Amino acid sequence: MLTLLDDIHFSLAARQSCAIVGASGSGKSTLLALLAGLDRPSRGTVRIGGVDLYAMDEDARAAWRARHLGFVFQSFQLMAHLSALENVMLPLELQGDPRARDRAVAMLERVGLGARLGHTPRKLSGGEQQRVALARAFVVEPALLLADEPTGSLDHATGETVMQLMLALNRERGTTLVMVTHDLGLAARCDRQLRLEAGRIVADTARAASA
Repeated sequence: MLTLLDDIHFSLAARQSCAIVGASGSGKSTLLALLAGLDRPSRGTVRIGGVDLYAMDEDARAAWRARHLGFVFQSFQLMAHLSALENVMLPLELQGDPRARDRAVAMLERVGLGARLGHTPRKLSGGEQQRVALARAFVVEPALLLADEPTGSLDHATGETVMQLMLALNRERGTTLVMVTHDLGLAARCDRQLRLEAGRIVADTARAASA
């Protein structure tokens, strides 16, 4: 039997930011999928806010994710036929929020895209698409945001802008952030870093306090 993760134990405080780093194949994306309730572990538990994700059935986990988790992907994962505004409204509409439009507009303005509300993804730059993705993730006010290489497909300057925005929103919204990244510079800006090797945590370091 292939073991992807082995003897993984860690906990995060609310509002904390954590980077998961390691070489390709070390288990980073698998760990993120487990935290999202997408892959069932062969043993062990994942608890978020006191909730045991795998004590729920698949439908219940999906409903829980919709209310409590946000996702940001390297490839943006926007709906190509929807405008920026419609992409950000979508998770709110699925929750039946009558204020979906107003909340989505406010969130897009916060990420600097108030003038791009009607633009579809193909009319937006990579950095703008990722800002739409951030707006979509944060608009539901998730307890936990999971980000998988959020700057991986962006140039350095654009990635820096997106990272600054994501960390600012993390602080403003009181969201716990878990980010998979190969960029050690970005990882160092998180409160904690977990380094994986061959499916095990080999280092757990905290960012040094500012002087």
